Amino acid sequence: MSPSPLIGRGELLDVLVRAVDASATASALVVLNGPAGIGASSILRELERTVDAEVQRTGAVPWEAQLPFGLVTQLVPGSRADSSDAVEWGNRIADALPPDRPTLLLIDDAHDADADSLRALASAVRHHRAAGLAVVCTRKPLPQGNIEAHRVLDRAADLSLAVPAMTVSAVAELAALQGIILSPSSTAHLTRHTGGRPRHVLALLDEVPRESWKGVRPDLPAPAFVEADVRTTLALCTDEARRLVSAVAVLEDGRPLTTVCEVAGIDDPWPAVDLAEQFALVTVRRSSAATILEVHDPAVRAAVLATMSRVERAQVHRAAAAAEADPADRLAHLVEASPLPDPLLSDRLDALAATRAGIGEWATAARLYLLSSRSTQEPHAREDRLVRAVDALIGAGDMRTASDYLAEIESLRETPTRNAVLGYLAILRGRPNEAEARLTRAWQLVRTRHEPEVAAVICHRQVLHNLARCDGANLVLWADRAVELVGADHATAVEAQSIRGLGLAGTGRVAEALSSYRDLWGHASTGAVGQRVQMGAGWLHFATDHIDLARSELEAAAPTDFLGGSTRISLWAHGWLARTYFVTGEWDAALRLVAAGSDLADRSGAALIVPLLQWTASQIHALRGDWEAAATSAHRGDSGARDYEIMRVPAALGRAAIAEAQADYAGVLRALAPLTEQWAHADVSEPGFWAWPDVYANALIVEGRLEQADEFLIPHEARVRDRGHRSAHARLACARGRLHGAMGDLDSARASFEDALASLAPLPLTYDRARVNYAYGQTLRRAGKRREADAVVSAAREGYLALGATTYVRRCDRELKAGGVHAVLKNRAHDALTPQEDAVSGLVATGMTNREVAAELFLSVKTVQFHLTRVYAKMGIRSRAELAAARSADESSTT
Repeated sequence: MSPSPLIGRGELLDVLVRAVDASATASALVVLNGPAGIGASSILRELERTVDAEVQRTGAVPWEAQLPFGLVTQLVPGSRADSSDAVEWGNRIADALPPDRPTLLLIDDAHDADADSLRALASAVRHHRAAGLAVVCTRKPLPQGNIEAHRVLDRAADLSLAVPAMTVSAVAELAALQGIILSPSSTAHLTRHTGGRPRHVLALLDEVPRESWKGVRPDLPAPAFVEADVRTTLALCTDEARRLVSAVAVLEDGRPLTTVCEVAGIDDPWPAVDLAEQFALVTVRRSSAATILEVHDPAVRAAVLATMSRVERAQVHRAAAAAEADPADRLAHLVEASPLPDPLLSDRLDALAATRAGIGEWATAARLYLLSSRSTQEPHAREDRLVRAVDALIGAGDMRTASDYLAEIESLRETPTRNAVLGYLAILRGRPNEAEARLTRAWQLVRTRHEPEVAAVICHRQVLHNLARCDGANLVLWADRAVELVGADHATAVEAQSIRGLGLAGTGRVAEALSSYRDLWGHASTGAVGQRVQMGAGWLHFATDHIDLARSELEAAAPTDFLGGSTRISLWAHGWLARTYFVTGEWDAALRLVAAGSDLADRSGAALIVPLLQWTASQIHALRGDWEAAATSAHRGDSGARDYEIMRVPAALGRAAIAEAQADYAGVLRALAPLTEQWAHADVSEPGFWAWPDVYANALIVEGRLEQADEFLIPHEARVRDRGHRSAHARLACARGRLHGAMGDLDSARASFEDALASLAPLPLTYDRARVNYAYGQTLRRAGKRREADAVVSAAREGYLALGATTYVRRCDRELKAGGVHAVLKNRAHDALTPQEDAVSGLVATGMTNREVAAELFLSVKTVQFHLTRVYAKMGIRSRAELAAARSADESSTT
């Protein structure tokens, strides 16, 4: 097996390299934490090759854990353990270091080291900070190693880093380097099975026959080294402990201790539980109602199952079928216990799958349909059940696994259901043209009188398709058709109605939309269906300024653990909850939510929702001045003209946010230009959903296109007045105030800005409030009202500072400086400059063009040129290069 290349660990390696470089002037001890197989040793090898330092490497072993100073005697050749003083040993280590070169000590498996050696290394670092010493240790978590070693490492570490699991994309890249191209679902399955640990991934890529990777989610064994360890460990267990571990492995997910005991046939479980937990074969946790046992590591579970004969596994499955409370679990165990297909069992699985699908428990339905299809012998019935299984997989949000069945589904006979499923998959993969063709064909084939439920399903898919197209009118049309076909209480109709309110709001029927969700609250407590209602209501309430209500609904819809809900719905909830956190100023929480949602989208393959998530990340990173992270987020969320509108809009807004934060207002206009096209005149321009018109108008004003800005604002202002939307009114009033200011009408500008602030007063929209104050202050300062401007810009600065929006905090500082109210002049070459001239010259000295300076300070280009000419005359210089040099010299002289 070839060694693991360092894939997906570049960021962690960069942190380590910076830490080692910094140790040249301040010695440091760094601890790298991770489970066995995570690749920490490979990172040490790469670090050794990367840094410019004297490197010594050693590793601790468990049988020397009680040998005092055993580890450091390896690092200090010729030394003897003749002292028990850790500080003395620390001095010896420091004395042995080369005087003219930094030293890097790499300690593998430090959890197995003797504690005395670790104390000595810590003392060497602590008492010799100028010695240029970096100590980098790897350690595995408890219960591995000795407790005292862990305590020393916890106390002494200057920097503690976790080695992350490999991502799905990193695992795919690693497999490709081994010459194996994995399907998306196989990659995700392998990542979950191995916990993203490179050693485990490489072992299975080497050990599993290559033909097996071509199937859909191959049944993965344990890596050979894991199976060998588990066999050895089980041999040390009592018979009851082995039975308990086998029962937990067969039950698969965490189960109550009472169920495990019934399956294993154990009356007194605690001795067996203690032994199994001690050997790390099972994990034990307390829930609110029971003690739960599970095999946490899928590879260990596979190894336990490999130690059991087929007869033993069948016996345990039959016992599990008798013990399980959930009918779905009972039937699944009966299938595993049956060596041959059973038509009656297949029919029971199919019937229960339909029931679970009817209440929105799509993941369970998919599992049951797949088991039913696998054990069905009649070809048409088998095909029908497979199609329904894939439909349920999509409903659950598992697009990767569903996509693996794509070729097989396409090879089946054409039916309305088949085409509806293929259209459904195309929607979630972000392919509007394919979805349109598939769903149109499905509607042509279906006989609505004879197959009303199938027809209603097609209507529901059209609802989702038109949601993604931002076409509220057609969304409502198809939702109403679904209700007409099967009745308002049918599960498919309820799902369609949970989205219908968004279509109503997209066509301006906001009151009707809000009322529709109130009518649906009777379904909000019905498990997975409730998740859909909560998400749709939260989305609408966010768009209509009911922020606190939106937060509670979206927070309820985001998890899937207890509702049996859908990953797809959870992702929408993640996206809109992140927007909720953004507008209320909880940016760190928003970024955490984006990260969780992005990981979920990556694992599920739901491309449709990625741009919405990344819009928030792009905007926050740009406002905080992290341009690299902003660009990365924008790239991840990028979308083009062939994608769904619900992908194109947030992608454009993300790019515009970055351009605006960089004062590139021409870039803002380019980014948002597609939203001024005919396709975006309806739903996309409806107040509340997508806050873009004020951003576009502001860019037109800053670019000096005042007449065009006025023409653009008028229809949007009229629509906002008609809808009575407060935050959208505030944003447009802010843009109108800036326009009045640019046209020299200060009284009208004041009225517009004060109107904007009054509209925002009852709303928890921290970001919008800071944005209005900033524009208001700029307008006042440009009109010569510097003292008033100072107060308003100071308020904006406080708002931006609370958000961590460093980009705009710096802009506010420049505004305050340009206003001159609180300016403190020093004895520098440019002291004779006015505050405005000082601000202009400072920006020009950084390399900004006159147009960029004008945009930054909300001045005309001619005004910037006027100030710059006066600056040159006052400072006795003739070029921008001389100005930069003079400013640099002045700044140096004041530090």
